Amino acid sequence: MNKKWWKEAVVYQIYPRSFKDSNNDGIGDLRGIIEKIDHLDQLGVDAVWLNPVYKSPNDDNGYDISDYQAIMDEFGTMEDLEELMELLHQRNIKLIMDLVLNHSSDEHQWFKESRQSKDNPYRDYYIWRDGKNGGPPNNWKAFFGGSAWKYDQKTDQYYLHLFSPKQPDLNWENSKVRQEIYAMINWWLEKGVDGFRLDVINLISKDQRFPDGEKEGLAGHEYFANGPRVHEFIKEMAANTFNKYEAMTVGETPFVDKEEAIKFVKEEREEFSMVIPFEHLEFDRKEGWDKITDWDLTELKDLMSEWQYKLQENNGWTSLYFCNHDQPRIVSRYGDDGKYRKESAKMLGTMLHTLRGTPFIYQGEEIGMTNISFDSLTDFDDIETRGYIKELQEKNQLSQKEILEIANYRTRDNARTPMHWDDSKYAGFSESEPWLKMNSNYPEINVEKDLSSDDSVFKYYQKMISLRKKYPVFAYGKYEILLEADQNIYAYLRQGEQNNLLVLLNFSENEAAYDLNDQLEIKQAELILNNYQQEADFELDGSLRPYEARVYLY
Repeated sequence: MNKKWWKEAVVYQIYPRSFKDSNNDGIGDLRGIIEKIDHLDQLGVDAVWLNPVYKSPNDDNGYDISDYQAIMDEFGTMEDLEELMELLHQRNIKLIMDLVLNHSSDEHQWFKESRQSKDNPYRDYYIWRDGKNGGPPNNWKAFFGGSAWKYDQKTDQYYLHLFSPKQPDLNWENSKVRQEIYAMINWWLEKGVDGFRLDVINLISKDQRFPDGEKEGLAGHEYFANGPRVHEFIKEMAANTFNKYEAMTVGETPFVDKEEAIKFVKEEREEFSMVIPFEHLEFDRKEGWDKITDWDLTELKDLMSEWQYKLQENNGWTSLYFCNHDQPRIVSRYGDDGKYRKESAKMLGTMLHTLRGTPFIYQGEEIGMTNISFDSLTDFDDIETRGYIKELQEKNQLSQKEILEIANYRTRDNARTPMHWDDSKYAGFSESEPWLKMNSNYPEINVEKDLSSDDSVFKYYQKMISLRKKYPVFAYGKYEILLEADQNIYAYLRQGEQNNLLVLLNFSENEAAYDLNDQLEIKQAELILNNYQQEADFELDGSLRPYEARVYLY
């Protein structure tokens, strides 16, 4: 096992628009992050992942980049970013930038040129095709709904956009495009950036026959996800950029299972440091976005264990996360955001920080922030949610109330509501009305309140992170599942060179009994982490309180 800084790190994700507003325009910004840098230091994180701050018309909140080497006006200036990076580095915190390389904005200079004429030098920077039978070139669907092709009258052709029509896909088959991208990445690395999270990076290679999709799910995904040249492109990019700088790279890879993941992260393949898996956050929505289905702990354990074992056996690494800007708040999803909010928030955090991989904390997770509940379908800002609402309304099978319930549960806006700093108006995020509605529970759930309580979610996260720094077994220990069939408890070992961990997690709102006598022969162990204040003696059989988490060192 090669030791790397990013394997031992804890990463904190910032969604700049919602973190802290320094100039009271209702939108978070870079100077706001600078103001709150001590919060990150106090928590103990090793790296910050910043969602896109590049110049953008904001059709998809910055994931539509119009200039990769300039900063969005709403967020500040390049000088602000350089100051933020310097202040983070002074505190030994690395900066990870978000890079969107599958597509650009339609307002990027390349695309403006590309759509001028069929013989424009930039035409081939994007994917243009003739229509078929009076319609698009094929039946591929966009992630945000509708066809993945947009007709452009000027040249009587269609361009591909796997996301919004304002996010045309770049043509990675064109070596000039790739060289432009590598030069830009190296410009940022020279500036001092420590790594990148790469948005939907496994979509960059498309089957050049562009056949109709036949598989279930998003039409065409079998031809545009993990395409024929994806590993060739990534190896070339890594060799020309990241691998020269010891940079951390996190590939966001939809439609990737554990078998496919190995190809991206097996160390000797020299592609990515780790990927962002999706399976553990998709198994409760198999029936679609519009169906709220029950989930089963044994299935979650199976999924997590399959990934843990597969990567362990193949010298690969992964990210560990429940929350990010694209996922609803986990305490409202797999925990209890009412009576046991604090206990379940701590328990879910314990799971992520004791598995093999690099844990990611999404802003607000460290204080147990919950999903919001919007009153009206017009309250939603998220482009994906608005697309699904439109589709459901057109089907006319559900009432407005039913659509609102589903949208509130699923929407990415749940993660994007402004950060709760204190109990003042607008939660200390801004003095003006924020760009997105505040969650009304901020007087109860906020950083200031957590800092003043010994039993807070924040203090628990601090302790968890400090233990991870103290004991290498947290990062490098081998994983082994216990009590595999238990419906309520997730139990496992992490076995290291100097120490071992026994982790017991109760995912139930009831007390849950366990018996490990048949599986373990441990005589004594030290309780180093527990989300209840009352001590819990070590025993191989006993019971866990609702949403209890225990970590024993032996």
